[in-house]
Amino acid sequence: MGKVRIGTVWLGGCSGCHMSFLDLDERLIELAQVAEIMSSPITDWKLHTPVKEYQDYPEVDISLVEGAVVNTDNVEVLKLVRERSKILVAFGDCAVTGNVPSYRNLFKTDDVLNSVYLDKATHNQMIPSDRVVVPRLLNKVVPISHVVKVDYFMPGCPPSADSIWYTIKCLLEGKEPEFSKEHYRYG
Repeated sequence: MGKVRIGTVWLGGCSGCHMSFLDLDERLIELAQVAEIMSSPITDWKLHTPVKEYQDYPEVDISLVEGAVVNTDNVEVLKLVRERSKILVAFGDCAVTGNVPSYRNLFKTDDVLNSVYLDKATHNQMIPSDRVVVPRLLNKVVPISHVVKVDYFMPGCPPSADSIWYTIKCLLEGKEPEFSKEHYRYG
């Protein structure tokens, strides 16, 4: 039997979940014995546009998706990753609930763009029109389950390395992860 194929994805979030993934430390060696990381922001060379980064996303057994869905590129990437994943895991609270990125929902999208690119900018005051450089923001930030079917929801902001390891081991062993309050972590 070949190795389990794993991919990880980073949408609208801070990358804290991927930093916790790196905190697996020596468990990464154990993971490498039974699984292969096929695609990840940690391991891949990236182009400048997020959608292009994921066009070659491989067929995988397990995808861990970090971050909320904040723009049109996130929607496209998420749908592609769902199509190519047997199991899709919402990786951390931004993916599970929208978390901090969803604070933008308190404001109108135009007001956010005007504030960032016009009112508070000190140089080049203009709203970017190149959608390759700055994808169009969605009117509302949403958790990934609002766009695609999610198989498992891994809580935490970010999830601890122990929670990540628990989830991956359960999935590798064909078990369903069951999260309790000890798996919730904030900060």
